[in-house]
Amino acid sequence: MYQSFSMEIAGRTLTVDVNRVGAQANAAALMHYGETTILSTITAAKEPKEGVDFFPLSVEYEEKLYAVGKIPGGFNKREGKASENSVLTSRVIDRPMRPLFPKDYRNEVTISNMVMSVDPDCRPEITAMLGSAIVASISDIPFDGPCAMTQIGLLNGEFIINPTQEQWKNGDLQLTVASTMQKVIMIEAGANEISEDKMIEAIYLAHDINQEINAFINQIVEKCGKEKHEYKSFAVPTKVMQAISEIIPPQEMEEAVFSDDKQTRENNIRELTEKLKEAFADNEEYLAVLSDAIYQYQKGTVRKMILQDHKRPDGRAIDQIRPLAAEIDLIPRVHGSGMFTRGQTQICNICTLAPLSEAQKIDGLDENEVNKRYMHHYNFPSYSVGETKPSRGPGRREIGHGALAERALVPVLPSEEEFPYAIRTVSETFESNGSTSQASICASTLSLMAAGVPIKKQVAGISCGLVTGESDEDYIVLTDIQGLEDFFGDMDFKVAGTHDGITAIQMDIKIHGLTRQIVEEAIRRTKEAREYIINEVLTPCIAEPRKEVGTYAPKIIQLQIDPTKIGDVVGQRGKTINAIIEETGVKIDISDEGVVSICGTDKIMMNKAAKYITTIVTDFEEGQILEGKVVSIKEFGAFLEFAPGKEGMVHISKVAKQRIEHVEDVLTLGDRVKAVCLGKDKMGRVSFSIKDCKQ
Repeated sequence: MYQSFSMEIAGRTLTVDVNRVGAQANAAALMHYGETTILSTITAAKEPKEGVDFFPLSVEYEEKLYAVGKIPGGFNKREGKASENSVLTSRVIDRPMRPLFPKDYRNEVTISNMVMSVDPDCRPEITAMLGSAIVASISDIPFDGPCAMTQIGLLNGEFIINPTQEQWKNGDLQLTVASTMQKVIMIEAGANEISEDKMIEAIYLAHDINQEINAFINQIVEKCGKEKHEYKSFAVPTKVMQAISEIIPPQEMEEAVFSDDKQTRENNIRELTEKLKEAFADNEEYLAVLSDAIYQYQKGTVRKMILQDHKRPDGRAIDQIRPLAAEIDLIPRVHGSGMFTRGQTQICNICTLAPLSEAQKIDGLDENEVNKRYMHHYNFPSYSVGETKPSRGPGRREIGHGALAERALVPVLPSEEEFPYAIRTVSETFESNGSTSQASICASTLSLMAAGVPIKKQVAGISCGLVTGESDEDYIVLTDIQGLEDFFGDMDFKVAGTHDGITAIQMDIKIHGLTRQIVEEAIRRTKEAREYIINEVLTPCIAEPRKEVGTYAPKIIQLQIDPTKIGDVVGQRGKTINAIIEETGVKIDISDEGVVSICGTDKIMMNKAAKYITTIVTDFEEGQILEGKVVSIKEFGAFLEFAPGKEGMVHISKVAKQRIEHVEDVLTLGDRVKAVCLGKDKMGRVSFSIKDCKQ
């Protein structure tokens, strides 16, 4: 017999069915939030995975199109690879839960969330997040939960708890907060320039709700939670650490890691590693854990230097930013380019403009979102960190970093009416030593402005780190963390925004949560750093967007026509519009509302196409003078084509001032002549005159 548990969240009922389905998993829960239904499961391998020095956790979020009554496109009619939203949702679930599993646990664990039904009023993402936390808490797998998640929207100045899909999309805030029983453990946000104080208020509104949900999860655990199983620990034995410290004293390790050059530091560690391998050549036990032990030794050294000595590995002050540089127009012929360098992190961003018809089509569970006008793609090649590895396309990290940068810049983009282009920016990582996603935001700002995209404000991004001691009061927040500080530290708190507010946040931590004091200090530090980057680096490079798009970028003319005239422009089977395109070489898109976009690189041809379309949709009026091409000659007169599909007749008596016997005496097929409209005759036909046209 299964057990069912319910609670109210934001006026809707969350119901959790345990032991109803998925009995062979370590734990399963059939989640219902409104009419959204998710099957959440967790499974663990019986034995540790060999050859890994990390906790092998996989989080899956599976979108089934039957959940919204759709059949997948394509020949196979099956769900294909995970959508971008699936990948991003999996990452959001993974980030707060991973720190709550034991660090020395090596059994493979898979958390799976299958979306089976979607109620637009109850977003499936939040349901899956809660389901993941619940199954981990009630399973026999070691997990230091519970962990709850809440989403906050902002509409008309009012916070909305767990907003509907439409409210989430159209509001000024998209905030997801995860919490343990005491502390915030994960923050992710996109915002329309929300002030720091407002953001903190929203974060702790979500945190308070999370405490109610955590209490609810604890009730489920009390009723049907399993006893956590024992596991083989892979922690490095104390005796190994002691033996290493005798061969390499702490001072020597400190000197090895104290460098502002990544390569120098890595070479130093490599030499120390070889020294230890020689010392332990006959000790298989010690050699087996040597790499993990050196990692722990480095980590302890770096954390002690920062926390106790207030020394950073590269010699910077605690709140000091690495050397910065910015430039534009690095890459010729592209529509826009910008490069941003922060220490040994270097991003080159390229902007490409195209007609709105080239916006990315989206087929997913959100029926409100069918295309995406702005795309930010992020690439991380192996050479950027001095490694050799073949490229296998974008992974979860690349998709996540691209989405974060995209989220940061969307609030400052011009509307389609202001700038009728689809926009793609691509961040190429030339060099990496921490915070490439935030450097991507800065580089994107540069390339968009260089491309002539009239963004409203400059956006900068920065990341803060954290090293904690034994108590909540014993900590240091680091401004602009490099790779080593991220690797060995406790937090990567990324914040992007303008002078006036935050546009994106992503917070990852490795500990069991942050106090409010730490959150507020990190947000304050990032505000100061953003201001510095914008004022001292971005603005001196390019202070405002260029007034026009570049030479090689397509140009767009927009016309508004009567929607009832669209058929006239298109013509039978597209004959008319194709004739205009063939003659002028432009690209033409027409929306259902009658907005005509003419795209091309030749201004003369674009204006010609615009004139044709204007002529087609404009009724002939008496006295109107038009230029047309002679396309047909009859005994009684000639027909002029003023635009493809738009013709008028000139009677033989109106061809020339003198009397003529034959039209061919004056006109030849293909001639271009001007004619004046005479209005409608008694039969309702519109006629034209060449002889009465004032040249």
